[in-house]
Amino acid sequence: MPIRAAFFDLDGVVCDTEPQYSIFWGEICRRYHPELPGLENRIKGQTLVQIFDAHFPDAQQQREIVAELDEYERNMRYDYIAGFPEFLHSMREKGLKTALVTSSNRVKIAVVFQAHPEFHSLFDTILTSEDFTESKPSPQCYLKAAGHFGLQPEECVVFEDSFNGLRSGKSAGMYVVGLSTTNTPDAIASFCDEVIPDFTVSPQVVLGT
Repeated sequence: MPIRAAFFDLDGVVCDTEPQYSIFWGEICRRYHPELPGLENRIKGQTLVQIFDAHFPDAQQQREIVAELDEYERNMRYDYIAGFPEFLHSMREKGLKTALVTSSNRVKIAVVFQAHPEFHSLFDTILTSEDFTESKPSPQCYLKAAGHFGLQPEECVVFEDSFNGLRSGKSAGMYVVGLSTTNTPDAIASFCDEVIPDFTVSPQVVLGT
């Protein structure tokens, strides 16, 4: 079945933000969990709720972290992953529908809009954490995106970088392209159908109607 829609995660797929988050969470994890070195690497791709439930159950700690994270995100750089604008434009020219499917909230997306005023026009729809009741690796978010366009899962391709995101796309029954922006190609290869370093390399999946 031909591909008719492309769904993109935000961090590490559209925007090159993961190295900045590694710095933030590295500082947080060393402060609250010095006994767990490398924790910031193990929580990559998880939602804030998942991180809090597993490692920061204290309500006061959560409030402190949220306040720091909000301030940090307001001052982050939101540079595009190499080749992304051109790649997205080529797909839209071919008539594919496009959606941003992210675990980030609307407050974060508003910050991205400030960095990229054109951002809202890049996608046919934007789905954020407020639109889902289940977090990745649940397939719910990608199935909802397909349903928005009235498409079957096999008509959709997912672009992801994190393990939870890759699992989400595969569980949804979609073709999954993994970007090795956050994890190594070898580490993510078994979780997706193909791996690309960024969007300067065209994926093998035939993108067209």
